[in-house]
This record gives sequence, C-alpha cells and structure tokens, in this order.
Amino acid sequence: MATTLLAIVIVLLATHALPDLARLRDYAWLRDWIARSNDALSGPPWLRVVLVPVVLLMVTALIQVGLHGQWFGFPGFAFAAAVLFLCWGPRDLDADIDSVLKAPDGERRAVAAQALNPDAAAQPLAMTAPALVEASFFSALTRHFGVLFWFVVLGPVGALAYRFAQLLARSPAFREVVGESREWLEHVAGVLDWAPSHLMALSIALVSDFDSVVRSWRDYHAAHGKGYLTLDSGFLAVIARAGVDADVAAGDAGETSIGDPVAALADARVVLRRVLMLWLALIAVVVLGGFSG
Repeated sequence: MATTLLAIVIVLLATHALPDLARLRDYAWLRDWIARSNDALSGPPWLRVVLVPVVLLMVTALIQVGLHGQWFGFPGFAFAAAVLFLCWGPRDLDADIDSVLKAPDGERRAVAAQALNPDAAAQPLAMTAPALVEASFFSALTRHFGVLFWFVVLGPVGALAYRFAQLLARSPAFREVVGESREWLEHVAGVLDWAPSHLMALSIALVSDFDSVVRSWRDYHAAHGKGYLTLDSGFLAVIARAGVDADVAAGDAGETSIGDPVAALADARVVLRRVLMLWLALIAVVVLGGFSG
C-alpha cells in the first residue's frame, strides 16, 4: 500500500508539472486494434469488441503478478505508476477549471467550459452554476476518482479496466467500433462507477455541509424510487450541488453568490481538492497502520 500511495503522488505531481506528457494518453491505437479485430474475426459482435481489451488486461495482470516482490519492488512500482499515469485524465481537470475561471470574457469562458463536459457527444455545456458543478464532479469521477479507486483495490489492472470500460462505453471515438455492444458496455461502466461514486458522495458530505449533502442524497433516492444499490449515479449531481451551494453560502471560496457560475465552479474545485486530500489521507492512514502493525 505504501508503493500505491507513492505512485499516486508521483502521478499527481507529473500531471501538474509535465502537462505535455498527457499526449501519451492517446488510445487511438486501441480503437484501431478493435476495428481490426472486428474485421478479421468471426463470432458475436460483443466478443470481437472485448477481445483486445481482455487480452491486454490479462497481460497487464501477468506483468503485475510477475513483478511483485522483484528487485525490492522497484520494477512493480515503476510499472504501476506508468499504468496509473496512462489511465489518468486524459486531461487535467484542475487546469480545465482554471481555464474557465481565468477566461477574460464570457464567450471564451463558455468555450473553455466545454472541456469540462464528461460526455463530448452531448449538447454543449450550459454556462449555469448547476451545469458546471455537475460536469466538474462527473468529470472528476471518470478522470480521477474512478481510476484511483480501482487502482487502490486491484492495482494497475484495476485502473486499466476502468479506463477501458469508460472508453468503450462513453467515448465518441469508440462509438463506431463498439456498435450495438455499447448498451451493455455502458452497464459495465456503471458497475465500475458504483463504488467510487458512492465513496465520493460520502467524502463530499465529510468535507462539505454534511446535513445538506446527506439530506439531498436521501431525498434523491426517495423521489426516484431507487435504492442505493442501483447503478443510477444521478445522485452525485444532486449531492455536488448541495455541497457547493452550502459552501458558497458560507463564503468558503471567497464568494457568497449562490447561482453565480464562476463562484460555483471555484468552490467545486475546492471541494474536489478536499475530497482528493481525504482519499490520500485515508490511504496514508492505512499505510501507517500497516507499518505500526
């Protein structure tokens, strides 16, 4: 777990210090390999779509197991950090938020805000406080927290599995090669989102207004008639808005104008940073507990 924490810290530092390395997170090669698999193989469409990702995950798992404990753990650590870096993002969410906040005028702010849209195929993101808050939190889930959760649980193969699921189910670049398999791949992506999204919700409650967040969480499920075990992650948007509105009203981000898009986005970044620090602190506690034990 200590190497896991160190790998996460290194990836966070590299993402901010070396933004040009984000070009390495280009999965066009995966799309091309899946397209070739579709053309060269026969059988059910879903099998031809998942064959290449499954083989890559198996190879990753074998490397992960083979490197475990070798040469004082350094090769395994380097491999884990490299895979986590490739699965992160692909864009730096903090930089995208900063571009919106520092835009010189409303027109360029609206253009910059489109980078926050978690679904590039959807309609353009509206320049309203609820839309920006929801987009930033859903983007944080798919860019950072989902990858981070599965990396901590399963190591490099977990991070890669989450990234593959997101690409196949939700990336417009993969829409053509995935075809009719997209619906059940969306289900797989929802399964992988369930645990990190709920952990994010609990974290938002702890770092923001606990009563407002928990009440919004409960009211959402009551209004939609769905239990906590369903794959609907819409509760995250409601919780995010409740936490951010409470913080803005309290002036935590230096603003008190509820409904102001800029103020809401600035506070959303503050809340997301707190959530990330909380996750890192929890991992650090586990590491210290292991050392003391």
